Amino acid sequence: MATAAPPRTTTITLERRTRLAATAATVWRHATTPDGINDEFQPWMRMTVPRRLRAMSLDDVELGVRVCRSWVLVLGVVPFEYDDLVLVERGPGFRFLERSATLTATTWQHERTVVPRGSSCELADRVDAEIRPAIAGVPGAANAFGSVVRAIFAHRHRRLVAMHGGAATRATPT
Repeated sequence: MATAAPPRTTTITLERRTRLAATAATVWRHATTPDGINDEFQPWMRMTVPRRLRAMSLDDVELGVRVCRSWVLVLGVVPFEYDDLVLVERGPGFRFLERSATLTATTWQHERTVVPRGSSCELADRVDAEIRPAIAGVPGAANAFGSVVRAIFAHRHRRLVAMHGGAATRATPT
């Protein structure tokens, strides 16, 4: 009797760093609010936020507890993904670590750091995502997922440069 193959797991990893002309405190204040996060996604996407959280920042949420389910909307209208947002670490300095579940990933881990560099700063994002087995088993789906995540973070970093000045960089191969 044949045994069933274990579910296929596929993980993608992305790292991207960008030098910004604004101070770390300025970038952090903007990049950790719902409005700031959505500014990074515009005009292609937006994330929903419950009314009770709209005036808060990631500095205000309780660690280790699901903050909310945030729907990701293409063109601000069509839902295509959700994020059961859980912030698991903050600091030291300007840093957070999100470890969440999404529609397409059993684990979505996003770490963002903003490091002071005199009167400017360097913003770094690292994403590790374990794609759900049902999706990973579809030919080409893992590559498409990785391409979409890379494109989204490239766009976010270009938007950060447009907002704060600086120079966008390429993703670090992993």
